[in-house]
Amino acid sequence: MFASTFVIFPIIGLGASWAVRGLLPPDIGVGLLYLCLLPSTVQSSIAFTAIARGNVPAALCSASLSNLLGVVLTPVLVAVLLSTAGGGFSITAIEGIALQILLPFVAGQAVRPWIGAWLLRHRTLTAVVDRGSILLVVYAAFSAGVVAGVWTSLSVSDLVIVLAVDLIILAIIIAVTTLLSRRLGFSTEDEIAIVFCGSKKSMAGGIPMATILFAGHAVSLIVLPLMLFHQAQLFVCATLARRYAKRPIEDAPPAAAQPSPVRILTSA
Repeated sequence: MFASTFVIFPIIGLGASWAVRGLLPPDIGVGLLYLCLLPSTVQSSIAFTAIARGNVPAALCSASLSNLLGVVLTPVLVAVLLSTAGGGFSITAIEGIALQILLPFVAGQAVRPWIGAWLLRHRTLTAVVDRGSILLVVYAAFSAGVVAGVWTSLSVSDLVIVLAVDLIILAIIIAVTTLLSRRLGFSTEDEIAIVFCGSKKSMAGGIPMATILFAGHAVSLIVLPLMLFHQAQLFVCATLARRYAKRPIEDAPPAAAQPSPVRILTSA
């Protein structure tokens, strides 16, 4: 899964950014590559793995570790592959990303023994806070674009092209992760975890990172491919999860029941 997130995805991103050169504004090309450098999601990866009757514990560990590694690996990859676009690796950038993304994660895990049971009893409240925080992140990004007037530089055809490229990227990574997991002899349950964790990108983490790594640039344009990709991955993976779930029950692990998705105190 980590090879998919931090090796295969960046290679695909390099190809995608090169393919749209001259067709779309330069910041959109930067955004397509930046999308491919981000860590995986957490909650949606676990949820889709559970729906598909996959290896939920493996999905939980992989997605969580991907987010932790992404705090360092994403800025490093941005510095290496996007240095000419203004992205860079610096101690200040790492500190800002750690403060906004890593610290809440660590704090949530630290207090979980005391408030975990209470949160499980108030799922509606946690869902509202979770989805509300993501909504505020997206709203802030779009608002900044409106204030800066960047949306006037995009046409409907530009948006269609971006969405089409996002779908192609998603199709390629799902096909690659599925093929590799089968060729390497993983079980169906492990394949499900690999596909769902290895094909997703975190918007909740990606947008705050972009505001730090690309300060002074048209961040709204850079994160546009990510926002469209986020919606695409939800629809496609929901369909794929239902398809996996329809396989014969005999193919599932012999345990009486799969563990339910574990809610951890971080946004997907």
